[in-house]
Amino acid sequence: MTDLIKKAIHGDADAFLELMDVNSLAMYKVAKGILGNDDDVADAVQNTILTCFEKLNTLKKPRYFKTWMIRILINECYSLLRRQKKYVTMETTEIPERKQPEKTDYSELYQAVSELKEELKLPVILYYAEDFSIKEIAEILEITEGAVQKRLARARGKLKKAFEHKEVFV
Repeated sequence: MTDLIKKAIHGDADAFLELMDVNSLAMYKVAKGILGNDDDVADAVQNTILTCFEKLNTLKKPRYFKTWMIRILINECYSLLRRQKKYVTMETTEIPERKQPEKTDYSELYQAVSELKEELKLPVILYYAEDFSIKEIAEILEITEGAVQKRLARARGKLKKAFEHKEVFV
């Protein structure tokens, strides 16, 4: 993977496209966890790919490519949410409704995770869905490793509480 990243940094467009293809599912999962709406997810991923292409030469250590890319994606998702919030808070006679994902399309666990506060949801997605380490999550979110561990523990507690009343069959 590092060789592919180095080729992309040196201007190999095919290597860059392959890199984006390899990471497309990871980007989708993270953006979906933050935004929920497939149209918004597509916009965020597309903008992230463009930013990565434009700024790839600024990546100092190729081994941190995925961490760097996910950080760009998270920033893009939050930027998109901020822009949408500005539109909603403006005084107008009609406020356009934002498409929400249908609850029947997702598992109960996905719904429970999506209802967590943002500070708890993002570490859960990065840790459990994307297999980032505690250290990598700390770097992405620019917080301490201890803070990541505390957020994961709090999120697990909230999820456990949400599912205590349900029977689980294994």
